[in-house]
Amino acid sequence: MRIIIIGCGRMGAGLAQTLNLRGHSVTVVDKDPVAFERLGPAFKGQTVVGIGFDRDVLLRAGIERADGLAAVMASDEANVVAARLASQVFRVPRVVARVYDPRKAEIYRRLGLLTIAPVTWGINRIAELLTFSELNTILSLGGGEVDIVEVEIPPLLAGRAVRELTIPGEVHVMAISRGGKTFLSTLGTVFHEGDLIHLVVLAASADRLRALLGLM
Repeated sequence: MRIIIIGCGRMGAGLAQTLNLRGHSVTVVDKDPVAFERLGPAFKGQTVVGIGFDRDVLLRAGIERADGLAAVMASDEANVVAARLASQVFRVPRVVARVYDPRKAEIYRRLGLLTIAPVTWGINRIAELLTFSELNTILSLGGGEVDIVEVEIPPLLAGRAVRELTIPGEVHVMAISRGGKTFLSTLGTVFHEGDLIHLVVLAASADRLRALLGLM
């Protein structure tokens, strides 16, 4: 894929290095040429000096052929302008903007803009790490509103069906690991003792899930 990253701070540089190692064609844009030193000698992509939401700069970066763009500058407003320009004017298929202010992130998501809110995600993740929980959070989605978690099935649910651990729109069992193999579950799948279950759950519904699991 051809990816443009606007902003070569720690996140932008790290993202560029990761995508480059995965074999993608990466172009990094930053107004400060010194920032490109963060990319290191192993980076094989391209760099463009300029303002990340300037049309001519984006054209030099190859936005007309880009498959994806990440706006990770220090300014929320600059990231949103660049992201909207990429998605609405240049029709880049995949566009993500980093937004520090959680309130703004929610507004932009309602406008159809895919955002990452590190502050919200970090708060939820740190709280999870600081407090004991039988639920192991594997991944947080969006701004931390949805989590993918895994937990060993408690004895009280052995022999019960997946539907008994399902709350429509809040808690869903995605898959079950059993005997060294993982498979997708259905509402009628029966839990066995020792099963490791993988769920997607609204962060706000975590306590309801714990109650269903008998962990409260």
